[in-house]
Amino acid sequence: MDLSGETKRILRAYGIVPRKRLGQYFLVDDETLDKMVSYALLGREDVVLEVGAGLGFLTERLAGKASQVIAVEIDPELVGILKDRLSSYRNITILQGDIMSLAVPPFNKVVSTPPYSISSPLQFWLLEKSFEQAVLAFQEEFAERLAAPVGSENYGRLTVTTYFRADVELLGPIPRELFQPPPRVDSIIVRLKPRQPPFFVEDEEMFFDFIRAIFTQKNRKLRNAAMPFLRKLNITKRDADQLAVSLPFHYRRPRELAPEEIGFVVNEIAKALGSHGLI
Repeated sequence: MDLSGETKRILRAYGIVPRKRLGQYFLVDDETLDKMVSYALLGREDVVLEVGAGLGFLTERLAGKASQVIAVEIDPELVGILKDRLSSYRNITILQGDIMSLAVPPFNKVVSTPPYSISSPLQFWLLEKSFEQAVLAFQEEFAERLAAPVGSENYGRLTVTTYFRADVELLGPIPRELFQPPPRVDSIIVRLKPRQPPFFVEDEEMFFDFIRAIFTQKNRKLRNAAMPFLRKLNITKRDADQLAVSLPFHYRRPRELAPEEIGFVVNEIAKALGSHGLI
């Protein structure tokens, strides 16, 4: 089937114009869609979550391989199309709404071409969930941030958080012309496999708060980048200043620190606060 022509036909029939604000770029390449399904290693026992089901081309393929597909779509007009096109499938559940606020049934795999606009919140949302693996099409720059080397331009909070929670594989490019309409950037197929953290931190909540704080100033010395975080703790300004200059690696910049080194810094902060009876 010519998916590009089919997309135009469906949109014309329903009087719909794709909305860039909602990231409505539809993947219309059979080979790429089949690759994504194949990468997920689906079996008849799998329950698959798809975020941003669009016109249902990927949804149909997932339904042919998995026990159940949970297809989430925020646009009510596209939900109407999905219900019309997929009405014969008994193993597809269509949910309308924002994935961040929906009550989503349990799933063990994720296969999706989510809207670019929700890439970051979706990634953080997924990293808090329990599942076996996810195969996702992300815009190129975002995908590269997930697996960025320490010290590189793309290395940051997203990289460290993802590394702490999951293994990341960049499986291959998706040229922009394989979407209808074509976006301004290329995409990459990414596979995430959740795993146990590769290093220990005393307080995970503190670890994630610290990462969020220091990577807003990732080019400053750590002792300076950490001050907004330290000043929010239940300690005096003087103690915060003293703690900042006593931190391991305080003379280096956040973008130069490996995730394990950041974990060590947070553990030292927790130890210092504990010795003062503050935690």
